[in-house]
Amino acid sequence: MTGISKFALILSGLALLAAPVVADEIITFRKGAAIEKEVAAPPVPRVENRDEKRIRNYAEQPPTIPHSVRGYEVTKNANKCLACHDRTRVAETQAPMVSVTHFMDRDNQVLATVSPRRYFCNQCHVTQDDVKPLIDNSFVDVEEILKSGKAAQ
Repeated sequence: MTGISKFALILSGLALLAAPVVADEIITFRKGAAIEKEVAAPPVPRVENRDEKRIRNYAEQPPTIPHSVRGYEVTKNANKCLACHDRTRVAETQAPMVSVTHFMDRDNQVLATVSPRRYFCNQCHVTQDDVKPLIDNSFVDVEEILKSGKAAQ
């Protein structure tokens, strides 16, 4: 076999492995409508705006944003989040201060201000929409597993 035919054989094998798996039911926003048919867009979900802290699912999970951030500017020149969450503003606003880890550079050196690599809040922190899940969720928190005694030994 030549180098080119071996390469073609490997590529075709990889293509077979990457072929999509056919499922019994595929959930889409089109809800089974033909591609040629124009369907109405789903309604824009309402952002939860309860200003209450949510339980995190794992230790290093970034906290979710418990309020709407519509219209918030977060660019290299401005960060609306820091108007409330900056270290110097929390006494006035009563908002939680950004984590001390946000004041460290990649070498764990403490900075006087929020690190540029932690400046764009919405890369990790997200709002929650008041929506019905598309699929059932069977997630079980690790605390529940530990309490039940079913954790792997």
